[in-house]
Amino acid sequence: MRDERESLRLDEIHEECGVFGMYDFDGNDVASEIYYGLFALQHRGQESCGIAVSDTEGPKGKVSAHKGMGLCNEVFTPETLGNLHGNIGVGHVRYSTAGSSTRENAQPLVLNYIKGTLALAHNGNLVNAPELRRELEHDGAIFQTTIDSEVIAYHIARARVKTPNVETAVATAMAKLKGAYSLVIMSPRKMIGARDPFGFRPLCIGKKDNAWILASESCALSTIDAEFVRDVEPGEIVTITRRGLESNRSMCLPSDRQARCIFEYIYFARTDSVFDGVSVYHSRIFAGRCLAQDSPVDADLVVGVPESGNAAALGYSMESGIPYGTAFVKNSYVGRTFIRPKQSSRVSAVKVKLNVLKEAVEGKRVVMIDDSIVRGTTSHLIVKMLRDAGAKEVHVRISAPPFLHPCYFGTDIPSEDQLLAHGRTVEEIREIIGADSLAYLKMERLSGMANGLSICTACFSGDYPIDPPEGDIRGEFDK
Repeated sequence: MRDERESLRLDEIHEECGVFGMYDFDGNDVASEIYYGLFALQHRGQESCGIAVSDTEGPKGKVSAHKGMGLCNEVFTPETLGNLHGNIGVGHVRYSTAGSSTRENAQPLVLNYIKGTLALAHNGNLVNAPELRRELEHDGAIFQTTIDSEVIAYHIARARVKTPNVETAVATAMAKLKGAYSLVIMSPRKMIGARDPFGFRPLCIGKKDNAWILASESCALSTIDAEFVRDVEPGEIVTITRRGLESNRSMCLPSDRQARCIFEYIYFARTDSVFDGVSVYHSRIFAGRCLAQDSPVDADLVVGVPESGNAAALGYSMESGIPYGTAFVKNSYVGRTFIRPKQSSRVSAVKVKLNVLKEAVEGKRVVMIDDSIVRGTTSHLIVKMLRDAGAKEVHVRISAPPFLHPCYFGTDIPSEDQLLAHGRTVEEIREIIGADSLAYLKMERLSGMANGLSICTACFSGDYPIDPPEGDIRGEFDK
């Protein structure tokens, strides 16, 4: 299944998912607000989405849910949203890094167990999911999905039987989990947010009137006119009830042991998001400025590969004095996956998403800023497109260091043998993609992108904050 899906994707890195939860103490239905929040997080997952809601004043444990394959506007209609009544709910957009791309694996997951009902949305990836799953299976658990999120939900449910409340059960389960997880959990009368102790994936808290919100990114709060309150700290569990917001920081690690995914700042997060006090826009401007300082070149125009390359290109232009311009027109109606009937149409896939403005680049020396080079196929095609449009020179600058190692924490960076930079020099890569020159962001610049926060750079350095599994477990449970 994964091989088939990979053949339908461009040479891009994908994030696993986005989560959104809302609890309205005034009793208003929250499904529509969750829908628009998910719309703002659509860049984090485009394979499936779902919403589960409950009425805190209604029958305890009654949950209404709707989920399916596709984009938010494909899965939900005014009718389906209108049927989701409840003042507390969780939503999810998904891209699969572990588990098949099927409706069964769409989230939120809704579990009915002896203590009631639990709905869970998860962003991230566990490195010990197979071990935890086998433990549950030996105790008689029957799994309905092939994703590690169900492993988390089961461990929370099992702990809840022996603990006084659901937040304690979450803390008990977290002690067993290894890897990346930002969670939004709905119980009949509570909404809970939790972030792994390393803080791999973002999670923030918002407020709108008399409603509390949890979201993967602050841009989702802005979309529904909610106020950003703060980030959930790495290792923190927050509980939202009618008493307000309560915090449990027992799982928090010292700040120097935290490991935020630096690629959130480079590519994953939307440019208008801010998390852990750092503006994604400013991070990308900083990266562009660093590229101009460290890898200057004489040129006539600086352009970005949309969307994540644009801010870095602007930073390069600001620092170098070379004019910033638009060279690419992006088809906004094409998601990160789309149907291509034959493998032979792979070359045209880039042109479905991007077209070059010939008038902007013809006869010019162009500096092209992109966020990464994975397998190199897309970079080669985009460079060729610029040349075909009349660019005299094409100088490629990458706002990240070379990808050398896979990621096991919620990102589908592939195995080393599929990474173009692994075992190759920058000059060899330059020849393969056909650029006149090529330079990457220097490793020592990454800390500045995150404003000095502790980060995970394993995909560049091989320095994993948690010991990686012996084999590549991503897709371990695919059927």
